[in-house]
Amino acid sequence: MDEDEALARLIALAGTSAPDAALLRAVVEEASELGARRALARLGLADEAARDDMSDLRQLLGAWRDAKKSVWAAVIDWAVRGMLALLVVGLTMKLGFAGLLK
Repeated sequence: MDEDEALARLIALAGTSAPDAALLRAVVEEASELGARRALARLGLADEAARDDMSDLRQLLGAWRDAKKSVWAAVIDWAVRGMLALLVVGLTMKLGFAGLLK
């Protein structure tokens, strides 16, 4: 019996009498599991390799985030160094040490 049939039988059983909490819970669990499997299948994640694929994607995303963070840190570092160099050049010129720059 496949999942569609199991869900159909549970729904039919629930319709024949006043459903109790256990029957309603079973219907909800079957429906949610069936929906989750269909969603994973539509995303192409229903096979055995899906776990490894998701692990690889998580590692790749983590590496991307680390690289992005490093790039921003490097940009800020170079910007601060550039500003400090301009400040030193400005102070040198302001204090009359322009001859040292040649």
